[in-house]
Amino acid sequence: MSDVEEKLAKSLTAESVELIPYLPYLLQDLWELGSSPKDMVHLISKNIIISEKTKVLDLACGKGAVSIKLAKELGCQVKGIDIMQDFIENAKKKAQEFKVETLCEFIVGDINQYVEVEKGYDIVILGAVGEVLGNQEETLNKLSKTIKKDGYVLLDDAYAKSDSNEIYITKKKWIEIIEKSGYQMVEDLLVDETEFSGVLNEQIMCLTKRTNELKEKYPSQTHLFDKYLKSQLAECNELENDVIGATMLLKKN
Repeated sequence: MSDVEEKLAKSLTAESVELIPYLPYLLQDLWELGSSPKDMVHLISKNIIISEKTKVLDLACGKGAVSIKLAKELGCQVKGIDIMQDFIENAKKKAQEFKVETLCEFIVGDINQYVEVEKGYDIVILGAVGEVLGNQEETLNKLSKTIKKDGYVLLDDAYAKSDSNEIYITKKKWIEIIEKSGYQMVEDLLVDETEFSGVLNEQIMCLTKRTNELKEKYPSQTHLFDKYLKSQLAECNELENDVIGATMLLKKN
């Protein structure tokens, strides 16, 4: 069991690396994996002057939903990196479908390695992957290496509603870490809770359907699929009740 596999599993709320081979099947109905392309396009277009020369790095890009919509709507150059081969193949097909294949480059790779070598970007995006790059401060410091002076970081994460949350931190604590790491908060966009609830319910319906199909096909792995679905339900419950989803646009000082 590699460290990379463990981080991948955690980023997709899979408690066991045994589930990794089944993730493409389980997630086949979902293109937007966590982050909201609409919110990211809004924050960028509102706060940053974009041209065809603007370079964006999308780390843990999943199936490329954010990358492709940025390229389509803003005309910028985007490189997306994800460790899942199936996700990258899907992203390449979607880029062709949206006619932005000349603006988008998708690569299979471990973002922990790529943050050490990718440099000179105007914007770097990290959406809804938890602590794949470390804790909040470690993550921001690593992302800092990939962007130009006065570059931007776009994070999809969440604010805890109280200090008692063991996984997420409050907005106050986030701002402390952001400033300590050499950034300033330009703007944050909180999720529309009603809209978000609808999205979560739709995702759970899709995952339940695919989980049941896998249980029929691989009955000996029923416990594995049940555990995954249970973890997804628990995460959705936390996202609806204990935290506030937020997309944060940060500028490097």
